[in-house]
Formats: sequence, structure tokens, C-alpha cells
Amino acid sequence: MKTQTVRYGENGGVEIIDIDVSAPQTGEVQVQHAACGICAWDLATFRDGGYAPPGHEGVGYVTKVGSGVQDIEEGMRVASVELGFDGIKNCSTEDLYVLPESDIADEYWLVEPVSCVVTGLDNAPLRPADNVAIIGCGFMGLMFVQALSRFYTNDLIAIDLVEKRLKLAKSQGAQLTYNPKEIDTSELISELRSRPIDVVFDCSGKAAGLNLATKIVRQGGHINLFGCIREEVTFNGAAWHGGAFNLVSSSPGAKIRDPFPPAIRFLERGIIDLKPLITHIVSLEDYPRILKEATGEDSSYIKGVVKAM
Repeated sequence: MKTQTVRYGENGGVEIIDIDVSAPQTGEVQVQHAACGICAWDLATFRDGGYAPPGHEGVGYVTKVGSGVQDIEEGMRVASVELGFDGIKNCSTEDLYVLPESDIADEYWLVEPVSCVVTGLDNAPLRPADNVAIIGCGFMGLMFVQALSRFYTNDLIAIDLVEKRLKLAKSQGAQLTYNPKEIDTSELISELRSRPIDVVFDCSGKAAGLNLATKIVRQGGHINLFGCIREEVTFNGAAWHGGAFNLVSSSPGAKIRDPFPPAIRFLERGIIDLKPLITHIVSLEDYPRILKEATGEDSSYIKGVVKAM
């Protein structure tokens, strides 16, 4: 059987290619692509080259069941990190999660990125009435805003350089928003330290974001390094020592439990709602175009999804 998928170039770029798909083997099911989110890793690989398997935020429908498979039937909607942009793919049932019946459209059932938010929350010592700041209001940061707005925080503060994203953060539950380009740095730091801030989630993916986090968190507070910083970071040892704050990385490798089941519950109950956060939905044919736009000057882009049309 033939289907289509995508392949990144060693030096960047992407192409749509044809591949063969065999029948599912023992312990596998065959899944028809429904939707797959475009991760920041996809954008970086398209822009800079290197190796990254295309797509890992997939949702699809089981079309065939291999021998030895139990509890998964044809027609079930499933999610898995194995499901990418392939039109049809055979997947091991070990990493497959059956989604509950719901009216939520396929493109809003991106479980994998929500599972990363679960790991981020699991690694943060949140307490009732904490003041919490989120640096970086891209797709991931905005999901943190949604989740934390339903937690018993006191002040929930969003910080970003793009006003449109700050407005969206406000609509999703942030009480206060700050744009470092619109306020003097020393004034911003002074105002935020006066609250004080107990926990900072750094979702910026930039050295400047982490640097800001160290300046606004209270003494003995907690910094959750969530975003992947792809540049060298330097720090003032005396400031870090005097700040006595705790720094933890909450990348997917830091998971302390399987984060997919709670992520599915988050989506099912609407604690995290992807509808206002997904800005671009395209077919596989349009995938190269949307990658070009998302890595260019399109300021409206927050999150893209490739959907079966």
C-alpha cells in the first residue's frame, strides 16, 4: 500500500514523499492519519537542517488490527508519539492511547504537547495562593496560562514581547501581562519582585528569558526551565548563590509519571482548550508552505496542525 509523508533535508527544507506501508505485524495496529501538530522541533529542523523524525503529535483512527492485539478495535480514535504526518502508519500498541468519545475535533486532540505541560506542572512545587509568572506566551506558554488559571494561584503573570500573544494570554486567564519592550527593565524587575513571585515557568527558549527569570523570582523561589534554549547561557554565580532559588528542567525526560493519561483528561474536561491557540490548519500538501510562513515574518502564527482533508 502507498501513502505519503514528509522528509526533512539535511541542510533544511522539506519534501513530500511516497512510501510503502505493509500490513500491521503482531502487536501492531494500522492507523489512518487524522491530524498532527507542528512542533517547534519541526520548525527548527526545516529552518536549520539536522535530524528530527517528522511529527510526534499525531491523532488518527485505527483501520486494521494485527494479531495479538487486545482492547483496541477498528474505528477507535487514538493518539501516540509514533503518529506523525504519514497518511497511514503501523504503530505498536505499547505507545498508543485510546481517546474517549467526544465532540472535540481531531485537530484539537493534540495530546503530546499537553503531556509536556503535565510534566512541567509535575515538576513545580505549586502551593495555594502562589504568585506565578510565565515567560514566553507561545503555544506552550499559553497552555500553561490555561492550566494555571484553573489552579488556585494568586497573581498569574504573563510576559512576552508580542502584544497579540499577551492579549491572548489575558483572555485565557492571566491577570497581569508585561511586555519587556514596553517597560524599562529595571522598573519591570522592581515591580515583579515587589509581589513577590514564587514560581516562574520559563517557556521562552531564550537565554534572555532565563536571565529575566532569575531576576524576578523571589529569594528561595522556584524556576521551572521548560523551554529548550539552543544557545549558550552564562550566569552570575554570586546572584544565583544569593538568590537561593531552585532551578529544575522540566523537559519530557524529566517526567515522573506517564503524562499522557492526565493530558487526555485535561483535554476532555476543557482544562486545556486548544481551539483558541491553533492558528493554522493545513493539508499535507500545504505543509512546506506553512513551515516557510511560520519560520518567516508571520506574526499571527502560534500553532499549526496538518489535518487530513
